[in-house]
Amino acid sequence: MVTRVLVVDDDPQLLRALRITLAAQHFSVELAVDGQSALRAVVERPPDVIILDLGLPDLDGVEVLRRIRQRTDLPVIVLSARHETPEKIRALDEGADDYVTKPFGMPELLARLRAAARRAGAMARRRVGMVSTPDFVLDFDRKEALKGDSRIRLTPTEWRLLEVLAAQAGTLVPQRELLQSVWGPGYGSEGNYLRVYANRIRVKLEPDPVRPRYLTTEPGIGYRFDVSPVNEA
Repeated sequence: MVTRVLVVDDDPQLLRALRITLAAQHFSVELAVDGQSALRAVVERPPDVIILDLGLPDLDGVEVLRRIRQRTDLPVIVLSARHETPEKIRALDEGADDYVTKPFGMPELLARLRAAARRAGAMARRRVGMVSTPDFVLDFDRKEALKGDSRIRLTPTEWRLLEVLAAQAGTLVPQRELLQSVWGPGYGSEGNYLRVYANRIRVKLEPDPVRPRYLTTEPGIGYRFDVSPVNEA
């Protein structure tokens, strides 16, 4: 099956180079030169993977990413000349699956593209619809979280982390696997990312975030999301 890639960038030379290179690697390529065109393509001809530049002429790339995330969970690789860490964090928080800075090597981009396509396929095969516990309900299809009668807002990154864990509920998922599944293949040792997001999720969902019942940690090894019933003595 041919992987369909939507490339969003306003640099004609880069678009031409990516179109030729990706086509030679047997990807089906569609090009968009601005944010509005990209959003229309996502709705009318949904790709398998999106490569998105942040510096677009009509809309800020992060805003385009935000609108994409309102419609779909398609993997998005951000391609940008913005090297600053806050920009990367902002893009990842809004739902980017990976972040590649310009200038970049074409072999690296191709490797990240293949990894994103594999992750998307794996997540589709083991997709989680809903998780229901005595303390909260997570609807992964609608991206809705309820705690009692209150609706809880989870960020796109928090949803992705929970979905990876929920797909292997009750199993200890290694840190490296989590980092690469949620943030991309360029990650593997950033345990502080997992600590920060796990703590945010606990505060939002756990009845007692200090003594978590559902999202637990094996320090230095990985995380477990256990939603099985607890037998009260």
